[in-house]
Amino acid sequence: MNPNLRPDRLFCTREDHRLRVERVVREIQAHPGEPLRLAKRTSNLFRSRQKHQGLRLDVADFCHVISIENGRAEVEGMTTFEDFADACLSRGFSPPVVPELKTITVGGAVTGIGIESASFRNGFVHETVEEMDILCGDGVVRTCRADNEHADLYFAFPNSYGTLGYALRLVLRLERALPNVKLSYRRFAEARQLLSELESACAVEGPGRPDFVEAVAFAPDDFVLSLGWRTQNSGPTSPIAGKTPYYLTLREKPTDLLTARDHLWRWDADWFWCSFRFGLQTPWIRALVGRWMLRSSSYWKILTGWRKYRMEEKVRALKKFFRRPDHRREPVIQDVELPLPSCEAFLDFYWKTIDIRPLWLCPIRPLPSKQPWTLYDLPDRLHVNFGFWDSVPTTADLPKDHFNRLLERKVVDLGGHKSLYSTSYFEEDEFWRIYAGDAYRALKAKYDVGRALPDLYAKAVKNR
Repeated sequence: MNPNLRPDRLFCTREDHRLRVERVVREIQAHPGEPLRLAKRTSNLFRSRQKHQGLRLDVADFCHVISIENGRAEVEGMTTFEDFADACLSRGFSPPVVPELKTITVGGAVTGIGIESASFRNGFVHETVEEMDILCGDGVVRTCRADNEHADLYFAFPNSYGTLGYALRLVLRLERALPNVKLSYRRFAEARQLLSELESACAVEGPGRPDFVEAVAFAPDDFVLSLGWRTQNSGPTSPIAGKTPYYLTLREKPTDLLTARDHLWRWDADWFWCSFRFGLQTPWIRALVGRWMLRSSSYWKILTGWRKYRMEEKVRALKKFFRRPDHRREPVIQDVELPLPSCEAFLDFYWKTIDIRPLWLCPIRPLPSKQPWTLYDLPDRLHVNFGFWDSVPTTADLPKDHFNRLLERKVVDLGGHKSLYSTSYFEEDEFWRIYAGDAYRALKAKYDVGRALPDLYAKAVKNR
């Protein structure tokens, strides 16, 4: 746990939570028929959005853990995973799946799609949820479980991105935590061998089974497979925000030891490896700004300011004024999931077209379920999530979204799924074929009669 945090700050009483729920319900009831959005201070979405005209519901104070007992946590929806994990660690537990960035909220990881290196055995974040109180567009808060009268909303909430409601309270299963995580790193020169070893690691049962499996591709002939085990073993632990970014250490040593908390946030300190875009992998800058700057919330503030003040246009104007070349680039910030048999073909396509380096690989196996997850139904077999977040060189004769559209088409052709947190370009009929349009429309008619919340296609593709 973070020694600078007081555990009591992370918790609230049931009465506190009840009063907050009553407040937001009254606010919606006082504005009948108005379009509804959350007034959020942070977001982990990488797509532009039109300015909202209507009621902006302030739910910033839904950011506490209500209880941790009997291997279950009751938590408010706007609680960041940093606070949620700290509360759990203070009681000797850990969430089964903790997304990579500290600012991701529990509700956001469920209505979106949250994964991590434990997902090969624990599935997605939403598969660890047993119960949710969802504030729907009609102003009614409904308790949803897999076995009650609102099971249809429970199974449709993941991948709905706030278009079917907002999770105010969630109950999640927990795992026992241990003080440290020991890690093993193995390098491979061929994708086929890496994928074979990754599959084997995910299939291990009994003693020796890893708790965490992931990989990083540094180049078409340079892969590192990372396996992790929770451990009581003590010893010197490595920093995640030290002189060397964590990802660069994967090729420097065969093993490592991290504290349980640092292991959760090993990718947060340098936003995986994207901190190089902010100059924070330059040794003297890194030493100057210190550890306080090496966290995802800092990068979000910089990125928000860059967008708010339209810095890209200003930089281009300066280049034009000084007659400097303006090298065109297309942002490609995406996560896609492919069934294991398609992964080698995807990598071949990826290196020839996108070629953003490094590339994150995270295996996922969905858990058995009473019924399919309506809007994100992955077959019950091993998949690999590929994450890549940067930009690629382009030219004036190519459409501005050329590479994103090419990627989207390839993922569909290979039988994969694409996360909707970033830019999407599907035509509407294809989008609804992929994301269960008939079922979605029936749920909107049932739980959002007045259409206070946006439509999923309008939000994810049209940026409304």
